Amino acid sequence: MQKKKFDFAIITPSYAPDFTRCQLLSWSIQKFVSPSITHYIIVDRRDLSLFRQLEGANTEILTVESLLPWWIQRIPFFKNGWLSLKTFPIRNWLIQQIVKIEIANWIQQDVLVFVDSDTSFIRPFNLESFISHEQVRLFQEPPYNTKAHVKGHQTAEQLLGISNETFPKLGYIGNVITWRRDNVLKLYQKLESVSRKSYIETLANSWYLAEYILYGVFVNYFLKENSGHYFDSQKIVHEYWYPQPLSDKQLQNFFAQIQPQQVAVMISAKAGIPVERYEHLLWNVEGNLV
Repeated sequence: MQKKKFDFAIITPSYAPDFTRCQLLSWSIQKFVSPSITHYIIVDRRDLSLFRQLEGANTEILTVESLLPWWIQRIPFFKNGWLSLKTFPIRNWLIQQIVKIEIANWIQQDVLVFVDSDTSFIRPFNLESFISHEQVRLFQEPPYNTKAHVKGHQTAEQLLGISNETFPKLGYIGNVITWRRDNVLKLYQKLESVSRKSYIETLANSWYLAEYILYGVFVNYFLKENSGHYFDSQKIVHEYWYPQPLSDKQLQNFFAQIQPQQVAVMISAKAGIPVERYEHLLWNVEGNLV
């Protein structure tokens, strides 16, 4: 029997304040990631001209507006939300998560690889390493009980019609996250069967949403052994999630702690650290050169 060949796409939502980070990510994908794939960067229409600098043979810029239905519109002069003619106004944060789920309707690749713009690859990495016995990797880690994690599970269970269950609240949030496109299409159907509304309207009515948890719960609870996934808890990204900035010495220590299996670095944009302060440290990992 012929082995199934998977097509990959990298998806990155971004916006103008993160342009330099996204530029660095784009460069690192071209330098380190194989096989050659399309990198889709999704930005608001008002940021399109800025991000078109990154457009190329393997980089496509999409607008948030082009992915959303007509009844969701940007509110002029309102930075933090969108007007919805079917729901309450929608926060930017929720729009970003809706767009990541909606992208499966607009592209045809089998495997969606989500990489935020504050991430950069630091070593050669073949996306086919996410495939094992024709199963696609899904990041999953043991349960934890932060407030945001619990809220994410509660929302997912409500959206999926799961009630009175005590199954483990596993972790699915990370960087360089892989989904199967065919499963996302099944997720649309499940959301609509529960709410009797379009899945975008269903998601837009949520006050809180964690897209990776929603997908993970759907896969684990409904698709199970038919999901086409295998589960992996290994962290392949060296991460700094905190909103506090780091000193130059702390940045050096952070980079010194990169493990051999880690192929990328994420320094949260919320930390407010300019790319220029750590870009040289990225190049020094195993002697990388610009």
